[in-house]
Amino acid sequence: MSIDSATPPAPRKVLFLSEAVTWSQVVRLVVLARSLDPARFEVSFAASKFDPRLFGDAPFARHTVRSLAQSEVDKRIARGGRIYDRKTLSLYVEDECRLFSEVRPDLVVSDLRWSTAISAPLCKVRLASLIDAYWFRSDQEFPIPDHPAVSLFGVAQVRRGFALGLPFVMRHFAAPVNALRRAHGLPALGELRDVLGFGDRLLFPDEPGLVPSNRSGSYLGPVLWAPELPLPAWWPEVGQDRPLVYVTLGSSGALQVVPKILEALSLLDVDVVLSTAARAVGSDRASRVRVVDAIRGDLAARRASLVICSGGASTGWQALAEGTPVIGLPSNLDACLAMSCIEAAGAGVALRTNAKVAEIRAVVARCLIDDSLKAAARAVARSFAAMRAPERFRTVVDEMLA
Repeated sequence: MSIDSATPPAPRKVLFLSEAVTWSQVVRLVVLARSLDPARFEVSFAASKFDPRLFGDAPFARHTVRSLAQSEVDKRIARGGRIYDRKTLSLYVEDECRLFSEVRPDLVVSDLRWSTAISAPLCKVRLASLIDAYWFRSDQEFPIPDHPAVSLFGVAQVRRGFALGLPFVMRHFAAPVNALRRAHGLPALGELRDVLGFGDRLLFPDEPGLVPSNRSGSYLGPVLWAPELPLPAWWPEVGQDRPLVYVTLGSSGALQVVPKILEALSLLDVDVVLSTAARAVGSDRASRVRVVDAIRGDLAARRASLVICSGGASTGWQALAEGTPVIGLPSNLDACLAMSCIEAAGAGVALRTNAKVAEIRAVVARCLIDDSLKAAARAVARSFAAMRAPERFRTVVDEMLA
């Protein structure tokens, strides 16, 4: 007599593919990749570099692909030009097609790799694209990011022409992607949001009440991460006798505002923790300013009375998850969009990066005593707590691979 034993199914192959201009793009995928059961999934990760602070002992296979350096991206944005030209995208597509052929993934999960709008259909791979839902909001005008025209003409004058010019700008940024798609026999997609929203499924690392969207996708909830670092020896001292303000511009915020922020805070009776993300900033070494390359941002936001950041979703969502209001000084459009959601929820205040020291000081002083801001931030924290991004992500993966 023979006994039939069920053979467990072979693990499904999931490839995570990230642009690596900022930490946030990589970190979100690392968190989601770690959430998959290694008994059920063979996980691979592709990026241009693998910072040990982000990857640590992560068990998945690693593959290197091209990515623009952040300095090059900053230079292109400062000029007001396109981030990606056709030559860059062609190299990206070449890398990705080679990678897909090697790994043969059942599913690719991508974060801000515009080139996957070409490589995925070319190689016939199933694609889930992680993209913040605020790119697809229909209930507000697009905010005005830092741009050379703002310095020349002022916000008010630029705003008048921005709405009229926005459709052209969106098509302009998508043009290299569409040109390369046509060269490969694929139809054009339209404008930038069609490129960002390309895929078999959109994954929103957001909460629908904070960030409503007019495009179909799966809300995961905020994908939160903090480095596994020991707290500094001085940590028990800060925020005990006076309010703590946690300041970080992350890996992509406008560094020129840091000295102004610190000067403004020096005029107030507060403790300050400044996290530089290992970037060279003009920092004040006064007794009430503690400077670190990196810190557990979740713990810093939890103890802080206020978080000052670039306004982007990475630190912004982290602060709100701890129920802490945000002052944002966004420079790029992505951070402006995230900060507009925080302001709309009543949980923070946006300032332009050219704000004067007196203006920053006045806004900080007001926010420290504004109970409505604190109540709104706590309400967002409760909404965030009701969502579990890793669990929701696993459900989406199961649905896509069913």
